[in-house]
Amino acid sequence: MEHNDLARRMAALARELQESRDLQATIEHAVELADKNIVDCDGAAISLVRRGRDMDTPAATDESAAAADRLQVELGQGPCLDAIAERRLVASDDLVDDARWPAWGPRVAADTGLRSALCFRLFTQGATVGALSLYSRRVQGFGEVDREVGGVLAAHVAVAMATAQQVETLGVAVDARTVIGQAQGILMERYDIDAERAFAVLKRISTTSNVKLHEIAQRLVVERTLPKPPQPTG
Repeated sequence: MEHNDLARRMAALARELQESRDLQATIEHAVELADKNIVDCDGAAISLVRRGRDMDTPAATDESAAAADRLQVELGQGPCLDAIAERRLVASDDLVDDARWPAWGPRVAADTGLRSALCFRLFTQGATVGALSLYSRRVQGFGEVDREVGGVLAAHVAVAMATAQQVETLGVAVDARTVIGQAQGILMERYDIDAERAFAVLKRISTTSNVKLHEIAQRLVVERTLPKPPQPTG
């Protein structure tokens, strides 16, 4: 997949994520997008960090994916826990024979039929929030393209979750949040930046121009322009 095509595709996905109404809707939409856009994915789940290595799974595309994540908490081992604690990406081509999780892998395969996995840590500059898990019923079910697309999607999911939390904290209306997501997508395509940096640009302009964030976004969406920074006086 060419870089420009991937960038456009991910920008479109980012805008879709930003249109979700709240944090839970964002998470549910994210697993649906993962399942739909990663061809070899047979199930996806998002687990959130609660305390230390404890986590819960508020969204999954099906019960198999949800069960695979829940078993990691029950058994204290698995790729989600490792992704959250140690690495941005944890991959397994065969859960049955993976020595890293001798209890979890065979149990998951027996209970759910899942045989391979990709787990991506969900994080921003501020914190690790959880993990996005992709599962396949085939051994060696995921290739390099799946890793690339999954990694970019995971980055957008983490930022969308953080944005949802920030917007809720700021008390911005749902319609305003949709416009903010659209503005992020425009900046991402225009300057080839990710969603987190696009949101940071909007916040910085809002602060320096003393104009509300959603008004900055609305102007960008409608007029395709941003306010000029204030000129020094004196």
